[in-house]
Amino acid sequence: MSDVDIQTQPIALALRRWLALLVLLVGTFMVTLDFFIVNVAIPSLQRELNAAPATVEWMVASYGLTYAAGLIVGGRLGDLIGRRRMFSSGLATFTCASAACGCAPTAALLIVARALQGVGAALLAPQVLAIIGVTYTGPDRARAFAVYSVVMGLASACGQVIGGMLIQADVLGLGWRGCFLVNVPLGAVALLLAPSLVAESRAMLRSRLDVGGAILITLAIAAVLVPLIEGRRQGWPAWTWLSLIAALALAVAFGRQQRRHAAPLIDPALFQIARFRIGLLAALTLFGGVASFFLVLALYLQQGRGLSPLASGLVFTTMGSAFSVASLAAGRVARVLGGAPLVVGALGMAVGLLGLRLTIGWIGVSGSSLLLVPGLALEGAGMGLVMAPLAAAVLAGLPARDASAAAGVLVTVQQFANALGVALIGLVFFGVLGHAPRPASYASAFDMSLDCLIGLAAMLALLVRRLLRHPA
Repeated sequence: MSDVDIQTQPIALALRRWLALLVLLVGTFMVTLDFFIVNVAIPSLQRELNAAPATVEWMVASYGLTYAAGLIVGGRLGDLIGRRRMFSSGLATFTCASAACGCAPTAALLIVARALQGVGAALLAPQVLAIIGVTYTGPDRARAFAVYSVVMGLASACGQVIGGMLIQADVLGLGWRGCFLVNVPLGAVALLLAPSLVAESRAMLRSRLDVGGAILITLAIAAVLVPLIEGRRQGWPAWTWLSLIAALALAVAFGRQQRRHAAPLIDPALFQIARFRIGLLAALTLFGGVASFFLVLALYLQQGRGLSPLASGLVFTTMGSAFSVASLAAGRVARVLGGAPLVVGALGMAVGLLGLRLTIGWIGVSGSSLLLVPGLALEGAGMGLVMAPLAAAVLAGLPARDASAAAGVLVTVQQFANALGVALIGLVFFGVLGHAPRPASYASAFDMSLDCLIGLAAMLALLVRRLLRHPA
């Protein structure tokens, strides 16, 4: 081998590692985008599929439900079977389910297809964080986590814009269906590249999957979310309260199962790490607020103010732009101020939401949408300062053998928070809206939702401040 070949080998390996990250981030972008892109398509979906408000909630929540319920299992399967193999399996499932969403003739079939998307996402998502954790070290790992968080945040904030553009363009007369079918070519390309670019990895100690634990945690998550989604519409019958009680019993049984099992889905020792526990609570608060905020804002803009999907999506660009700038600056700010960006970001979110609350109270559903810009910009910048470093902060210093499982727990909390936030804030929003809403009612419903979201942002600031007291 010549000296030139020897010198070029490290360059080629480094290039392959960063191209592998690109493939992983395509998967991350798709599964995050699809939780939020449906928001801007809701009015079109309601008209074409004759969907009731509760059905709309299920279109959003069915994806988050199966996504959250399957993540811990998906993470452990990656440890046991191979992370690249599970990433590819999840990507293939998600891509096929996206095609089914785009072709769904009824609301019921769309909900089923959305649930299958969630299954694919649950297999895919924890592998991304785990592969990043075992592939990159030192400063490269910090950069990879930062890019991952930026991509996830951009998919969240820009999902509305992308969805609005696709609906407005109406390519081939697809309308809202294009929001799902756009995943098919992206997923196909990533599937072709993954075997040659992404290195396979798995846990060193092989064991059998804890099937009993998998069933218990899946049932526990479903027992929480299903009554929260259906309870308001059905008048809170007895089964909804029994389901919530059962969820607590199932969670306790899952905890006992994990302590007894030789190879648990989640190593109970992880929860003895204070930083990990507090970080999970912070993620629950952050993502529950973000997901529900995007939903109620989209409904206020389109059904309250009467904006088109594209015009509504463009309003989100203010937040997306501020998020991008803050995310890219978060690393440099952290080097100067330590962990302060997390606290500053959470407080920025609270101030931005308060500004929106005051603005909506003033203009209602009339007045220029430009008046919303300052509040949205502050909210987006705050999100960028929190979301980018939070994942790295939660996973910092954890044992390598539990990389996928810990990542699975974190992403489970994120997606459970998404679905829980939509369900709880949806209760507030649709409860104020009533059965025969007028445009002005959307301002009142949005106001009440913002009151709840301001409280969540303040709680997030307290949690990240406490997180910083515990070194990795």
